[in-house]
Amino acid sequence: GSLLPRIDILIFSSRGINFRTRHLMQDLRTMMPHAKADTKMDRKDKLFVINEVCEIKNCNKCLYFEAKKKQDLYMWISNSPHGPSAKFLVQNIHTLAELKLTGNCLKGSRPLLSFDPKFDKEPHYALLKELFIQTFSTPRYHPKSQPFVDHVFTFTIADNRIWFRNYQIIEEDGSLVEIGPRFVLNLMKIFQGSFGGPTLYENPDFRSPNMHRREMRLAAAAKVREKQMVKEMQKGKKTSAKEDLESDVTADVFLTPAEEKPADIQTEAPETKVVKKKQKAFKRQRMQMARR
Repeated sequence: GSLLPRIDILIFSSRGINFRTRHLMQDLRTMMPHAKADTKMDRKDKLFVINEVCEIKNCNKCLYFEAKKKQDLYMWISNSPHGPSAKFLVQNIHTLAELKLTGNCLKGSRPLLSFDPKFDKEPHYALLKELFIQTFSTPRYHPKSQPFVDHVFTFTIADNRIWFRNYQIIEEDGSLVEIGPRFVLNLMKIFQGSFGGPTLYENPDFRSPNMHRREMRLAAAAKVREKQMVKEMQKGKKTSAKEDLESDVTADVFLTPAEEKPADIQTEAPETKVVKKKQKAFKRQRMQMARR
């Protein structure tokens, strides 16, 4: 038989990613034996350059992590060099190191891919399903892979997002234990080309993280304003209550009108009165007079 074209996937990122993204990339490379790594790409470079990098590395699939503002992470999944490609916002990342889950699987073993039934109901999800199948499933007879199947990648659609989980199959009856990592993909756009080209689908429910943060800030500001208004209203109520207390209607019942005295204005200074001092005898003289 003819040899199948070798499928390799390039997993790398832009500069400015945080430690969690770095760990996630490492976890994905560990999970996928057909993955290759490359140095981080400068953010000044155009994304079309990635197609050349894939060609040099002999890869026909690519997972590219793009960091923005050191807090938002975008993931491109592309079929290089002809497309299609999809751009996602990555949310709720939990890497293998931080999850501490009990699941474990053989390194290099091949995964089963489990998809939500919703993937077959809409055309853009069907396209993504095909992209995921070609990217995440380890090719058969790949030199670095093991011929065993002991774990499952699940792709579930909930809340208009795609939830990725990795489980170990522990028993023959198919009971599962989560291994990790886990992350959520929020679809932005699907492009016809690889890292560009005409837009095939744009998610109407997608809100950019900047918009989300702005809405949060506005909501917080509105809350503060509301609190201030409530305070001012309470202050106004208190002062009006005080005024009511001060003006007592029954207070002037017991007031007796005082007699009006004519206002007598003195124009001259009063005369000084001369007080004659009574000559008081000393104590000794008083005693002598008493003896007499």
